[in-house]
Amino acid sequence: MVTILIIVLLLAFISGAPLFTIMLGALGIGAAASGRGFEIGFNGGVSDLISMGLGNQGETLATIPMFIYAGYLLAEAKTADRLVRFANAALGWMPGGLAIVTILTCALFTVFTGASGVTIIALGGVLMPALVKNGYPERFSMGLIAGTGSVGLLFPPALPLFVYGAVYGLQQLDKDFDTQRFIFAGIVPGFVLVGMLSAVAVTVALIKKLPRQKFDIRELAVSFIKALPELFIPFGVLLGLKHKMLPGEMAALTVLYVVVLEVGIYKMLKPKVLWTTCREAMAMVGAIFIIMFCATAFTNYLINAEVPQKLVEWTKEHVDSRIVFLLALNVILLIVGTVMDIFSAIVIILPLIARTAQAYGIDPYHLGVIFLLNLEVGYLHPPVGLNLFITSVKFQRPITEVMWATIPFLITMIVALLTITYIPQLTVVPAAEVRGLDENAAVPEVALVASDGTPLKDDTGKPLVVKKTDCDALQSDKKDACANVFFYAAQCKADPKPDECVHHKIASYAKRNMQLVLQREIPLIDDDKNPVKDSSGNPIVKKFDDCAKETDKEALEACRALFFDVSGCKIDPGDTTTEKCTFNVISKYARDNPP
Repeated sequence: MVTILIIVLLLAFISGAPLFTIMLGALGIGAAASGRGFEIGFNGGVSDLISMGLGNQGETLATIPMFIYAGYLLAEAKTADRLVRFANAALGWMPGGLAIVTILTCALFTVFTGASGVTIIALGGVLMPALVKNGYPERFSMGLIAGTGSVGLLFPPALPLFVYGAVYGLQQLDKDFDTQRFIFAGIVPGFVLVGMLSAVAVTVALIKKLPRQKFDIRELAVSFIKALPELFIPFGVLLGLKHKMLPGEMAALTVLYVVVLEVGIYKMLKPKVLWTTCREAMAMVGAIFIIMFCATAFTNYLINAEVPQKLVEWTKEHVDSRIVFLLALNVILLIVGTVMDIFSAIVIILPLIARTAQAYGIDPYHLGVIFLLNLEVGYLHPPVGLNLFITSVKFQRPITEVMWATIPFLITMIVALLTITYIPQLTVVPAAEVRGLDENAAVPEVALVASDGTPLKDDTGKPLVVKKTDCDALQSDKKDACANVFFYAAQCKADPKPDECVHHKIASYAKRNMQLVLQREIPLIDDDKNPVKDSSGNPIVKKFDDCAKETDKEALEACRALFFDVSGCKIDPGDTTTEKCTFNVISKYARDNPP
């Protein structure tokens, strides 16, 4: 019966049934098939909707309607025309200047609207004729507009950044994850992407020997003054967040600012337009929210069914390398990005991969940048990338012609994606701040403990202690994380179980930031929990001190990783038990490194 229901659900999905109904149907089938019973399984998932709206993530979710509404108002007020005029006056004199103008204005406008389709529709009619008039090949111009229609999604305050932060926060994988820090994580990767696309534009301009626009200081000044109030919006949002304003407060101020600017000062909008635009914007908000809420209920079932944990175990059994996992992640997300809009992809796919990524030691902020950039590229990826179809309709060109036109930009974006994926240092996140606490709330030293409160000790049996003065010798990024640990006691005062809260925070800190070896000898066991023996029939016991004798670099790293990972299981086993975590680590090492 369950198989028949699953087939019916798949047919409904293929036939175009709304995504939220598919997720609720999947939740119902899963609840009915589980041993807990339908009432407990289904009600448990639905009850998560209330906690999602009223919990800590409610603050982040409150930003979504406001930023969407502000973006729609800016699109209606012809903000694109003023941005293009200023950018062209500033950069049009450079080789490929107008192409760079296209890239930058598309990026900036996507920050406002959060949707690449709106960017192509709003800017295409302005930029396409200008590019062709200035000598750019028509195919190149069309590919440029299609290829850069989503490049702003990594820059704050683009809406997908807040949605990702809210959904990742709901997974409760990392108590230190902060959406307000995450929205800054994509700035450097975003500039890397824009820089690579601009390099392509300059190269084409030089090869084609395209004419440049004469620099006019008066036009630059006039266009800058007219565009300045709207150019200030994203920078104003960043300043507000940097000065500890809440995201919801900043979003509400943004809407107020846009209404006063476009209705009262520029007079580009009539008051009645506020209502008609509000209806359109809230329709999109409703679609996003209903998908997010239903996805949360479905995710509750997946967690109860231990699907993420099973995915982690399966992946770690079949994928040995972190690099291979990242490559597989890129491929999967590219496919997802071609068939699913960015908001649906975040709420459905992220809960499935977040735990696996954490198991491979991928920083959640870096994962977010990889995730969103993959989906950006997916907008352009044939055969069904959303940007391809929107561009085809906008310019009345065959879809195959649009595909060929975007190939240079697609390749460039994939190169940028791989660069950003494998150089995590490009994901720069602001230092963690302990809001509401002053320096007096810090303690001078912290005794390291496991998540169950057991003190961590060194080889001599002496308790491990981190002193505040020890942080000064660390690098800047590690220094900030180190300093934060001394505020944990104050942070957890409001928690219903303050001691447990402190233990989990300290254990998480120790596991992430300190390579501790709590067990210097490890007997190897196989998948059946039997001792692994050498050729003489003697049980093999790995010693940490013997790792240094390994001449092969990979063998050396694998040997040390065994002890670090086993120690990590003792410090903080995550969703499983210490025994199961330790067994998985040791048996995998024995399987990958046979005697």
